[in-house]
Amino acid sequence: MYDLIIIGGGPAGIAAGVYAARKKMNTLLITDGLGGQSVVSAEIQNWIGTPSISGFDLAKNLEGHLRAQKGIEIVDDDRVTAVQKKEDGSFSLATKNAKTYEAKYILLVSGSSRKKLGVPGEAAFEGKGVVYCSICDAPLFGEKTVAVVGGGNSALESVIDLLPYASKIYLMVRSEILKGDPVTQEKIKNEPKVEILLDAIVHEVEGKDLVTGVKYQNAKSGEIKELPLDGVFVEIGLLPNSDFVKDLVDRDAYGAVKVDAKTQATSCAGIWAAGDVSDVLYKQNNISAGDAIKAVLNIYDQFKR
Repeated sequence: MYDLIIIGGGPAGIAAGVYAARKKMNTLLITDGLGGQSVVSAEIQNWIGTPSISGFDLAKNLEGHLRAQKGIEIVDDDRVTAVQKKEDGSFSLATKNAKTYEAKYILLVSGSSRKKLGVPGEAAFEGKGVVYCSICDAPLFGEKTVAVVGGGNSALESVIDLLPYASKIYLMVRSEILKGDPVTQEKIKNEPKVEILLDAIVHEVEGKDLVTGVKYQNAKSGEIKELPLDGVFVEIGLLPNSDFVKDLVDRDAYGAVKVDAKTQATSCAGIWAAGDVSDVLYKQNNISAGDAIKAVLNIYDQFKR
């Protein structure tokens, strides 16, 4: 029986692990990979205290800090698939690797996963021109024509990742405005190889052995058009990884776990949540880490009673 099980290994999970270890709680952290989603970022300029760092280096720094702590157990090759609350108020957790663990308290920092377009051809051409990680796959599209689908920061950053490689980049935005940071917007608007298509709703990914284009509709005119392409980068947002606790905690319409903003407590006594899996307004590494620390401090208040 652990005092606390932390589910997730991104900045929130690692910050929580460091604080839990320092509070000398008997803690287990379970994740299928330390570092979080930012591990694929070429450059991070807003991690406070570090003007510029790659996602890979940030992940390694975070992991090093966590492993330097005494009194915390780390499982970094597994994933929690089910949580049950027992009659005595404690919890039983089952994992993908058929392991079972028990804890008095749980902190959900399981993050989120990328949304899919859900259109014909997307699944068939995944890995064959349809991709979800620009920093991973941008070099594969040297001198190619590609589209980035989305209008937020992740989409704008994907365009920037592609600039050194692709010969032509279409940014396909389903609304009539871009939603990313103004500074980043200006950067891509001044790039001659970038063309922004507003009110563009992708209906189908087309191809043979590989992607050859997309079929899309203009949201205002209703006109259907075809756009020849070599690749499609999907950057339309994230889905909270919370299905395994859907019967225990209250969630919003998008699946984000609802939390008390003061304590990070959920609707289920004994479970707290922080980071992208929660209904926090802003999804940022610094905020995720801070909210996770807040949660651990509140858990410790309960623990020491």
